[in-house]
Amino acid sequence: MSKIALTYDDIQLVPTYSNIASRKNIDLTTQITKRYGLLMPLVASCMDTVCESEMAITMAEMGGVGCLHRFMTIEQQANEVAIVANALQNNTIQNIWNVKANTWQYTQAIPIVAAVGANGDFAERANALVNAGANIILIDVAHGHHENVKQAIALLKKTLPSHVDFIAGNIASAQAAKDLEAWQADGLRVGVGGGSLCTTRLKTGFGVPNVTCLQEIIAVTTLPVMADGGIRTSGDIAKALALGSSCVMLGSLIAGTKEAPGKMIEKSSGLYKRYRGAASLETKMIHQQEQRNVEGESTVIPFKGGAKFVLEGLLDGVRSAFSYGGANTIKEFKPDWVQVTNAGLTEAKPHLL
Repeated sequence: MSKIALTYDDIQLVPTYSNIASRKNIDLTTQITKRYGLLMPLVASCMDTVCESEMAITMAEMGGVGCLHRFMTIEQQANEVAIVANALQNNTIQNIWNVKANTWQYTQAIPIVAAVGANGDFAERANALVNAGANIILIDVAHGHHENVKQAIALLKKTLPSHVDFIAGNIASAQAAKDLEAWQADGLRVGVGGGSLCTTRLKTGFGVPNVTCLQEIIAVTTLPVMADGGIRTSGDIAKALALGSSCVMLGSLIAGTKEAPGKMIEKSSGLYKRYRGAASLETKMIHQQEQRNVEGESTVIPFKGGAKFVLEGLLDGVRSAFSYGGANTIKEFKPDWVQVTNAGLTEAKPHLL
């Protein structure tokens, strides 16, 4: 089958009539799974240079969630979950989430998300994570439309408590979405090969540009969709939500912050932190994995300061987008969009500089 597929830079949203009096009052509550909600549509990626307990707690304080990565021992990851679960008993965090208690249509529990694979020790790991306080398990594999994922969901559904929801992915096709929904996933992680350090599309030739990928999947599923990969600006977040995503997973945008795992690196040009793809050679070496099927790169990125400052800037942009789209809520945010040329893309940027 031959057709043109589009990504975020290929489209622009069309402004519409708006009666938004104040951007501060825009409601960004959303779903992450069928039963669990968020106060803002941002999720910290389950990468070892993005999200451990410190980032997950910061995300919760903002009304979002962090997915605790799986590149550590079961005991270490369970301990990270326990740290987050204990911190979420804090009155300040409870009050942030209770603000929606009267209108909240999802379970009252604050989501605690942790990642597992789909083979090896995944079942033992998932059980330990749930015992430590996790209530959402994200099955974190590069190719989510796979028999291993089907079997993993089936086993975990049987063995874990009924309050646990499951997010599965990554996927890039409508058929994958239909199958994962039939396999009883509670949320979908969508995007293959679009990450800032991912080389899957170069190494394998497989992957679907993000706009087309999201369009086709959202058209056929009733599950909440998490857009993952290719998000470089708050405008990209707005585009993902406009297409029907429930939330967006962030990697490079919040890597390099104080809360991101990893030591500070001091150079003559300033402060930096490591950032690496989950399938990079560096990740495989550090975590003593087999050094094959490398589909990612690693680098250092400038230190960005606190994650809250970065997140607030992104949310300001998203709320501005909702104002241009005349929407008070994510469900109302359904602006038209147009495909743009390269000249249009150039025009969209500060082209005097």
